[in-house]
Amino acid sequence: MTSPAASAAALLSAYDAQLRLWVPAVPPAFPVYELEGPVLRIVGRTRGFVETARDVGVRGADLDALIRRQRDVFAARGEAVEWKTRGHDLPADLPERLEAAGFAAEDRETVVIGLTAPLASAPTVPDGITLRRVTARGDFERIAALQTEVWGDDHAWLADDLESSVGEAGDDVVIIVAEAGDRLVSSARLEFQPGTDFAGLWGGSTLAEWRGRGIYRALVAERARLAAERGVRYLQVDASDDSLPILLRLGFEAVTTTTPYVWTPANL
Repeated sequence: MTSPAASAAALLSAYDAQLRLWVPAVPPAFPVYELEGPVLRIVGRTRGFVETARDVGVRGADLDALIRRQRDVFAARGEAVEWKTRGHDLPADLPERLEAAGFAAEDRETVVIGLTAPLASAPTVPDGITLRRVTARGDFERIAALQTEVWGDDHAWLADDLESSVGEAGDDVVIIVAEAGDRLVSSARLEFQPGTDFAGLWGGSTLAEWRGRGIYRALVAERARLAAERGVRYLQVDASDDSLPILLRLGFEAVTTTTPYVWTPANL
């Protein structure tokens, strides 16, 4: 019998091998994917993005120079940038060197992975709630308003990001909402990564007064069902402290942590 530790190690190995530095086989015109050795930049989103191999491959002053180069790419564009780190990344002092270069840590989340098939049952939707896939601009604006209410900061930019993602990725990005009558109470998205065994569950947010009713679980099941239809083996989530207990009960396994480090130009 495979031990949980061995299972988590195998899942993490697959995650590192397949998802780090992943670029679509046919990259979109926008945003722009730029590979520089062990570093992937994504340019042109509301906030830029830096992804690396597990081991960045340089140390000390060379690492400091690499960090500055990435920061300066976005500084020249007047854009903020997120550098996505994981708890098992090398070198271990990467977070400290990011902070020394002006990056600030945001909330740490737990990376969890689950087998798709056991999660792909028909969703049990609470009474009075309907699930619906959305593709219209008006719905993206409603989702942005929902996220603003849930997180307490302005998410108006999200409508543009969702519209761009769906327009570029087509069926590889699926956005689902949960509604009580005409009121949007929760939303989530499913992102396929063709050429890998994975799809990602992202953006799950529910209004405070509607939590604890099984809506989040129903959205997980619906997205798992859609992923299973496309033969996806694993589902991956960057889980907040709120969603982590639910996902662990559903059978996901914690494999590492992830912390975004964000640099923002002085004029933003």
